[in-house]
Amino acid sequence: MEYKVAFADVLYDHLKDYIGKSKLMNMIEKPKFENMGDLAFPCFELAKIYRKAPQTIAIELAQNLRLPSVFQNTKAMNGYVNVFLNKREVSSHIIHEVISSKEKYGNNNIGNQEVITIDFSSPNIAKPFSMGHLRSTVIGNSLALISEKCGYKPIRINHLGDWGTQFGKLIVAYKRWGEEKKVKENPIKELLKLYVQFHEEAELDPSLNDQGRSWFKKLEEEDEEAYELWEWFRDESLKEFSKIYALLGVNFDSTHGEAFYNDKMDHVVKLLVEKQLLKESEGAKVVEINDSLPPCLIKKKDGTTLYATRDLAAAIYRQNHYGFVQSFYVVGNEQTLHFKQIFEVLLKMGYTWHGGLKHISFGMILKDGKKMSTRKGKVVLLEDVLNDAINLAKKNILVKNPELECKDTVARQVGVGAIIFHDLKNYRLNDIEFSLDDMLRFEGETGPYVQYTHARASSILKKGNYVESNEKFVITDDEAWTVITNLMAFPSVIKRAFDEYDPSQMAKYVLELSKSFNKYYGSVRILADHEQKQARLSLVFAVQIVLNEGLRLLGIEAPTEM
Repeated sequence: MEYKVAFADVLYDHLKDYIGKSKLMNMIEKPKFENMGDLAFPCFELAKIYRKAPQTIAIELAQNLRLPSVFQNTKAMNGYVNVFLNKREVSSHIIHEVISSKEKYGNNNIGNQEVITIDFSSPNIAKPFSMGHLRSTVIGNSLALISEKCGYKPIRINHLGDWGTQFGKLIVAYKRWGEEKKVKENPIKELLKLYVQFHEEAELDPSLNDQGRSWFKKLEEEDEEAYELWEWFRDESLKEFSKIYALLGVNFDSTHGEAFYNDKMDHVVKLLVEKQLLKESEGAKVVEINDSLPPCLIKKKDGTTLYATRDLAAAIYRQNHYGFVQSFYVVGNEQTLHFKQIFEVLLKMGYTWHGGLKHISFGMILKDGKKMSTRKGKVVLLEDVLNDAINLAKKNILVKNPELECKDTVARQVGVGAIIFHDLKNYRLNDIEFSLDDMLRFEGETGPYVQYTHARASSILKKGNYVESNEKFVITDDEAWTVITNLMAFPSVIKRAFDEYDPSQMAKYVLELSKSFNKYYGSVRILADHEQKQARLSLVFAVQIVLNEGLRLLGIEAPTEM
């Protein structure tokens, strides 16, 4: 980034009468091929101003630019001014900067310690933690870590699905077919079985749905029996979820679920009435929005509240409690309309902070091309998938490195890392087909490949008896340049991943850095040349630091041995 700024400064001295500095910065590109230089400035927009061909302008500019020593060469190429960095000087500077900054390399303070609330994961209690919840959990966790890296204070919120008519249905199912002993022995699987059974029976006897609604109404009215059963379902679920979160290395600052807002919704309804926004429609209460969006349903005919009422109450509570500048909702694509309605209602209510609300949507994990459904029992349990991955990693260790210490720890790091990376390497808006084979593949564009590269770097440092030094080393290997340019890109990748709410930028980055380092390792005998050994080991150490930090920002651990 700093070299781009230096190039822009020099260009600005020549072009300030025509183009502002920030626009100049945005115009500078990275050439497609290494032999075309490191930075390029297109002259096509200047053709109208100078009334000359872009090729002519590029030649004149290239001849007149006086660049600092960090640039080695300037060339005019097809209407572009291309500049080449001084490889030795830049390499020395970047390696020194990474090593002296360590895990702080790439930190920025655009957030100025302001708060971002991040609502993610949010599984439904009394249902198993399925693969369907993986995406929200790992995308949200990574965005929290990236936000922190950018100087924000993330508040991680697990808005548990612990309220709604489904609990009325579950109470009916438990009272009809449930056994306390079975539920205590295996709570989540037994409750899922009851939930699936309810929907199967309700297809034959629709009156069960009315009973479910009736029991949920009792729950809302704090009926003692209904409330005790609900609380028991919730406690058992949280115990199960905590095991998954421990495996994934995910923590939360708040686990206030939907039920937390039960006593806060009347206030929202009152505000809507005061602001004359609440209208009656076929017996229900709605807020009309605009021609492009349907009305937002606030209360049903029977007076029960809906998700919208609760999410309005949650947004207002979080603003009052945390004073956020941005608030992320990491929730699937299918909820896009819901969040558009919520944000528009908050705007109509006069809340100026509504502009900081962002729905970070994502595609689904599909099984055989279809959405996974809890109702019909088509569910793949995340805990099972994680355990399968850990067991496969353990088998690989026993075959490839049976002498490895801490086999169980490394197997957990690699197995869990494989699952997280497989999700995050995909652009979040794309659907992903569930394939255990793909997730657990340990070659190619996978988490274990990046982890193995980190372990390889650690092993080289150990073998070479590397001792950290403040000295600036000059690396003369031409093969190292791609590694250096990748290291240089890390700060801008962090910012781009944050700006675009896209952890896949970081996943793709650590893959590219790993590939370039492995290519370097394959072509240069790092420990063979005594004179270059310390410089080369410094490069290896810089790669280890950045891979470790890049994986951390994805929520993945980096083993030093594999």
